[in-house]
Parts: sequence; structure tokens; C-alpha cells
Amino acid sequence: MAAKAEEPINEQAIANIYSAMRSEITQIYSKITELEMEVSEHSLVINAIQPLDPARRCYRMIGGVLVERTIKEVLPAVQRNEEGIEEVIARLNEALEKKKKEISDFEAKYKISIRKPDEVREEGGRKEGSAQGVLVGPAGSNE
Repeated sequence: MAAKAEEPINEQAIANIYSAMRSEITQIYSKITELEMEVSEHSLVINAIQPLDPARRCYRMIGGVLVERTIKEVLPAVQRNEEGIEEVIARLNEALEKKKKEISDFEAKYKISIRKPDEVREEGGRKEGSAQGVLVGPAGSNE
């Protein structure tokens, strides 16, 4: 009986749950993309400062504050941050795969299929006034 209580009762509830699941997947994708950009930036910084003299001064933004350090101090910290971000990306990818499986199971359970806009147009048939372009007579005609 407990399983029955969790079941959505109508099509609208099912559609709302499905929409929320798709929204979560979209959010995970955008977070992964954002973090991949950060990893790219970290890589650029590492490649730029690695060949330099370790005693050379450099500046690092920490929590909105610009701090002066040496490359010897900054390089390991930036490398650790890059590794940490890569671990987070790996965990997000795992979560994304779980969500994809969850949504495909949900689709199978409730027989949900997504229609592409082209399929919807073909099903509805063409209406008489739905021409693709507009025909216009010659520019100088007075008809």
C-alpha cells in the first residue's frame, strides 16, 4: 500500500514530475559545463606559471581578495583546486547517469514519448493558409 501512495494520480502530476526530472538533468549539464570551464582556466594558469621562477611574485584571487604570493606557494594550490574540480565533475557525471536511467525508467513506466516539433506538424496536417513564403508581385506593378 505504501507504494500506491507514492504513485502520481493523474497525467498532469506525471507531466510535472517528468518536467522536474528533465529540469534537474539540464541543471546538472550546465553545472558540469561551468566546472569544465573552470578546469580549463586552471590549466591555462598552471601552464602559464609552471615554467617561471618559483621565487617570482604572483597574485591570486582568494574569495574576492587579491593576495600576493610566490609561484612556489600558488602553483600547488591551483593544481589541488584543479584536481578537486575534476573530482566534482566525475561525481556530477555519475549523478547525471543515474538521473538519465531514472528518467528512462520513468518514461518506460508511464509510456512517455517526446514528440519533436516536426512530428506534431505532420500529424496535424497542413492547413490551407500555412505557406512557407509569401509571393509578391513585381515592385513596379500597379495592379
